[in-house]
Formats: sequence, C-alpha cells, structure tokens
Amino acid sequence: MKRTVWMLVSIVSAALAAGSASAQGAKPAQYSVTDLGTLGGTYSYSYSINNAGAIAGGAATPEQVDGFGQTAFVWYHGRIASLGTLGGPDCPMCNSENATVSMAGTSVVLSETATPDPNGEDFCGFGTHRQCLAGVWMNGGLKALPTLSGGHNSQAYFINKMGQAVGFSETGVADANCAMPFQIFRFEGVKWDTNGVPQPLRPLPGDTVSFALGINDAGQAVGVSGLCSNTTFPPNGPPSGPHAVVWDANGNPTEIASLPGAAGNNVASTTNNLGDVAGNQAVSDGTNHGFLWSAETGLVDVMMPETFLTVIPCCHSINESRQITGFAVNENGPLGFVWQNGTFTDLNTVLAAGSPWYIFNTASINSAGQIAATGFNFNTGEAHAVLLSPLPANGAPLARGAARMPALPAAILNQYGRRK
Repeated sequence: MKRTVWMLVSIVSAALAAGSASAQGAKPAQYSVTDLGTLGGTYSYSYSINNAGAIAGGAATPEQVDGFGQTAFVWYHGRIASLGTLGGPDCPMCNSENATVSMAGTSVVLSETATPDPNGEDFCGFGTHRQCLAGVWMNGGLKALPTLSGGHNSQAYFINKMGQAVGFSETGVADANCAMPFQIFRFEGVKWDTNGVPQPLRPLPGDTVSFALGINDAGQAVGVSGLCSNTTFPPNGPPSGPHAVVWDANGNPTEIASLPGAAGNNVASTTNNLGDVAGNQAVSDGTNHGFLWSAETGLVDVMMPETFLTVIPCCHSINESRQITGFAVNENGPLGFVWQNGTFTDLNTVLAAGSPWYIFNTASINSAGQIAATGFNFNTGEAHAVLLSPLPANGAPLARGAARMPALPAAILNQYGRRK
C-alpha cells in the first residue's frame, strides 16, 4: 500500500508543479474534509474506515521522513493514536501499518520486529529487511499472530465483526522462481480465528501461492491465487496474480471470471456483507479496470471514462449500498472517485470551492458513505490521511445513513480518546 500511495504522491506533486491540477467547480460542496494529522511527522496515509467512523492507517513520526516509513494508527473522534510496532523498545525505527479497525476496536496490522530476516527477505516492504509479522491490537496492546507452519513472515489486512482476520503467511517451502524481490519462500492466504489460530486459505488447484485481502461477516474471504513466479503481494507494490478468488467460510476457493480481453492479472481486493466482490483486472490494451462481481449478477466492468488506470483497493472499498471508492489515473495524474450504479464522481469536483485539498487516493467507504482517503494539501505541500464526510444539507444521497451510524463501545472510546 505505502509504495503505491507514495508513487501517487510523487505524481500529484509533479502534476501540481506543472499546473495541471483539477480546478474547483462552482457546484456546492457535497463533502467536508477532515485532516487526520500525523504522529509528529510530515505525512500520513489512510487505509480503511469502519461504520463508526474510526480510521486505520499509517503515519510518520518525526524520525520517519522518506515517505515509506510509518507507524500504525487509529483515528477516532478527532484524535490520532499510535498503535506502535512489534519491534518494541529495542527497535525505535521499526515500521508498522494498521490495515483496519473493527467495531469492537480491534485492529490488525502488519509490523516489523527487531529481528533481521535470516534470509534477507523484505516481506513488509519497508526496505529494512526485518522480520514482518501480522499483529492484532486489542485491550490496549499489540501482539503478533502466529504464522503458518514453517513460515517466518506474515501480514494481516482485515478483520470482521466476529474477530476473524485475514492476510497471508509464508509456508517455509522454498521456491527459486518467486517474482517478489528478495522472496525465497512460498506464501498462502490465512484466516485467523477469534483465538488467533491460523487456517490456510489454499490456492486453486495447480497454483502454489495465494494471499487474502478482505473478509466479510459471513467468513467469506477474497484475494489472489497463482504461482510464486507470477504473483506479487502488497505492500511492496500493487497486488497482482492471475486468478481472483473468493474463499467460502470453510476455506474452499472459487475463481472469479475475467473481463473480455483480460491480460492475466486478476485481483479480488474487497468484499461486503452481501457477498459482492470488487477488485482489479488488467486488460490487453494496457489499461487496468476495476470490477464488481457477485454470484447473482456476474461480472461488471468498473472503468472510469477517460482514464487508463482504475483501481479498487483494499480494505472495505465497497459498502452494502454497492458504493465503491478507489482512484483512477488519467493524463493529468491520479484522482479519487466514488462509483455507484455505473456513475463515477471525481471527489475533487464535490469539495468546497477554494479547498486546499486534492484527493488523489481513497481506500475505504463505510455504510454512511464516509470515505477514508489521502489528499495533497496545496497550502502545506504535504500528503495527509483525510476523512471525507457527505454533507446532508445538500441532500446528497450518500449521507442518508449518517444518522444511523453506530458508535464504538465506551471502552474503546476511552482507549482512543474523544475530541476535547
């Protein structure tokens, strides 16, 4: 995630320097923008939002200045709180990212430890070649989740209301043909149960690796299946692989069909509680398309007009109203969007006139239509995680669920703090 977002930051910076940023229109604002801040550094990235409006992400501390290094955070009710890392006091420069926070306040993270990887792998993608582990933050503390048998590294990306988390782990099976830089071992998707016990999410028959990015409350998980030679996992770069898959609650995989002209890259990145799956597919003309799939409706092409790259990221970038958020890239650079029923909205066209923000990446949308995004601030020259909230005064349909949005439990409120 971080490398993709940082590349987008660079593209946006260049576009703004060339004077090619989108001009604000004269229409009334339909979203407010809330700056989530940082952990004392100069940048932050948002990765997901839950139905209470709590946002998970990664932010820079004063020591993290290269755009890649970050520490996991939760933002809630105006306060940003660090979740720390699995490196502990022995590793003040260790990195972590918070992929999601559940309605119970439990977060799953990927984090470095203080231990150098014995094989020189860079599983977390921070360039430090330390051990990388999936972790869970609960009851005020962060602890590692177990890997699959034989595995040394793992990552976690999403957790449902049942407390089941998904991600992936190394298996300890060496493979000399892995496409990932520095990667020596194969890896498989994992679903950790509420007690933290890992259940493998096997690849499709004939494949050797897999990874999972999302899970819904019914225990259905989504992700990728492929060979170690043609599959790459985040956050080192955009996830890719030949087969998008959905695993049922028992861990059985089903392949998702390809769009016409598919070019061999098919990624399921997110799912909702209706069983809808959204993701990304490469097409033979060199473009990248988003897609929406369900067993009932089949495959829908989600490609923003006049762009060559439309990306639906993890985590929970589709809600139960089938609103999808993501980013697209055209000749002027990247832009954040929301999609519903075949209609795209460039989010930069629905901010207040004169807003200092340019929204170039979105990651997640909740039931009230609130969006976790990352924006570039014209005034400060910094990229920060932001919350986009529909404005009900304008009658925007995305705001209709806001009055029914639940709150986190009081105990979680106390952990993360309220705005004073």
